[in-house]
Amino acid sequence: MIVVLTGGTGGAKFVDGLQQVVAPEELTLIVNTGDDLLWWGLYVSPDLDSITYVLAGLLSNERGWGVTGDTFFCLQSMERLRQPIWFQTGDRDLAVHLLRSKLLAEGKTLSEATAEITYRLGVKSRILPMSDSRLETRIGTPAGDLSFEEFFVQRQYQDPVQSVHFAGAVDAEPAPGVVNAIMSADAILLAPSNPITSIGPILAVPGIREALRDARAPIVAVSPIVGGAPVAGPAGVLMASQGLPVSIAGVAQAYRDFLDVLVVDVRDANAAEELRATGLNVHCTKTIMRTAEDKAELARTVVSFVAGESVAYAARDQS
Repeated sequence: MIVVLTGGTGGAKFVDGLQQVVAPEELTLIVNTGDDLLWWGLYVSPDLDSITYVLAGLLSNERGWGVTGDTFFCLQSMERLRQPIWFQTGDRDLAVHLLRSKLLAEGKTLSEATAEITYRLGVKSRILPMSDSRLETRIGTPAGDLSFEEFFVQRQYQDPVQSVHFAGAVDAEPAPGVVNAIMSADAILLAPSNPITSIGPILAVPGIREALRDARAPIVAVSPIVGGAPVAGPAGVLMASQGLPVSIAGVAQAYRDFLDVLVVDVRDANAAEELRATGLNVHCTKTIMRTAEDKAELARTVVSFVAGESVAYAARDQS
């Protein structure tokens, strides 16, 4: 079983590649829920939705979020009713939010609601929210404390970042199955997701980082930083706000207490040599995912590399 910690656009692209080279039943996805929000009274989980849609063959490649071929009649009507529309939910997307909210109102946990939705959409991989507890990523700015979606979508991440914290983390618990999946995995992958606000909330759930430290499987992260800059989004400014260099070294530092291998782009070959000198195993390949073929090739390379690492781990365990 391959376990993937994922969130954001880069995470969805990587999972899209994985499903092309790995049997869906062999994939367990632990997904960020720090971006979750109430929108028009409905519970929306952007990263859970994107991972579900990509595995169901529904994700819009054009937008990178939402459902392909979606319409926006409800959004238009809400605008006429003078309701906020900065979070642009499509009509088919809205149906999932309605069902999730209905299931939660009936007493289901987020894990149970996710399992129900993925089953109805024909997803064969296992998708686990990081926690059933409410944990919200909050961005401190001169304009005030913002939710991640307010910072990222509504304000287009233009505000200077003063702080990042995860409200509710202290009382959160890993969702059922999360720790067991990590401990029983054959390989653990960290998608090329934002280390601060996509993977960071997962690691903030008490017990998850500890499980990664104790895991017997090799742990491999794919860097979302290429050539000293994020591939997309605000990862750079968010890393800098946490005192991390915006580089592959910064990614390695974010995961330093459990990471075995860092996969980086070929453009970072020189920086990779410097990292290897610290004792970290660093593998260079093409990591930019523009096409379906790019996604599959990166996934194939990472899986092949992990297979070799797993053999090495097994040999070490037997010695």
